[in-house]
Amino acid sequence: MIYLDNAATTFPKPPQVTSAVQQAILRYGANPGRAGHKMSLETAQEVFRAREEAAALFGAPGPEDVSFVLNCTQALNMVIKGTVKPGTHVVTSCLEHNAVMRPLETLRQKGIITYTEAQVVPGDNDATLDAFRKAMQDNTCLCVCTHASNVWGIRLPVERIAALCHAYKVPICVDCAQSAGVVPISMTENGIDYLCAPGHKGLYGPMGTGLLLAQDGSKLDTIIEGGTGTASESLAQPEGTPERFESGTINVPGVIGLRAGITFVRSKTTQQIYRHESELVCGLYDKLKTSGKVTLYTPRPEPPYFVPLLSFNLPGKGCEEVAAALDRQGFAVRAGLHCAPRAHDFYGTLNCGTVRVCPSAFTNRSQIDAFARTVVRIASV
Repeated sequence: MIYLDNAATTFPKPPQVTSAVQQAILRYGANPGRAGHKMSLETAQEVFRAREEAAALFGAPGPEDVSFVLNCTQALNMVIKGTVKPGTHVVTSCLEHNAVMRPLETLRQKGIITYTEAQVVPGDNDATLDAFRKAMQDNTCLCVCTHASNVWGIRLPVERIAALCHAYKVPICVDCAQSAGVVPISMTENGIDYLCAPGHKGLYGPMGTGLLLAQDGSKLDTIIEGGTGTASESLAQPEGTPERFESGTINVPGVIGLRAGITFVRSKTTQQIYRHESELVCGLYDKLKTSGKVTLYTPRPEPPYFVPLLSFNLPGKGCEEVAAALDRQGFAVRAGLHCAPRAHDFYGTLNCGTVRVCPSAFTNRSQIDAFARTVVRIASV
């Protein structure tokens, strides 16, 4: 099988990730921060090393700003629901995943907030920034937006959006589900207040891992409270991070595996990964466009305006039908709405969905060439 569904989760994982998870189960089985015995202390040290790796990759002020959560969706919910107050307003984009849109819509339906979707203009960052500027209101309390669309790969100018937000004294939360581990990101240099990322996609960690990085976590109200292993005499949730956002026992094997994944990314560098995957996707785009048999929606997905993924359709064939045909030929892709109906509405594919393909650091050109030939062959049937 040639796996090209890396926008959903990366596969294969680097062998060092598998080894790290196995070692975590065999050697680091104690609860970190819940005891003073040797195994507990050693486990806590391994978890801290994972925080250091994540902080280094994302340019966080320090490892204490890294909290481990279940997934990117949980992190986004924690930021959104920990920030808004009754009568406030949120700015987002027109390309958001349901991990952002469903919390916002739930809060809107309850009468707690209003929100505005800023119109993204692919390839014109000035126009996109102006749309975010026009969306700002006197009661705007948060801007939450994707770094890159999980359907179209369109990359938002989050650095400029962050500067705009700070001029309005509004914090910004960035959904890095499709950019973490693929493009260089620095919280401090880019002015990102809250960074949310999955561990199982471009960071090559196990499923069930995620990250919430906060420049100042004390500004967020908590939506989960409980045991943290610290200040147990107090019934109040700790103010300091990461304990503030890590109630209950964390997924230690997953976190240790995630550290190995981040180490893999840092050794390859996001610059190299981005260049490699972008060359593959642009090459695929060119082959599909030249064939004249494939419906492509975006411009050529070149850096820096896109991350390396591509959605397409075949005229006269349903996206699920095409994905099934590709599966029979040994290619794993995802078809449908990709949990992002707002993004599909952007290019008019809400009623039909698309076929999405996304390479990884392990994908090679011969695999992409074979995929392109197979798509064209299916289109010709």
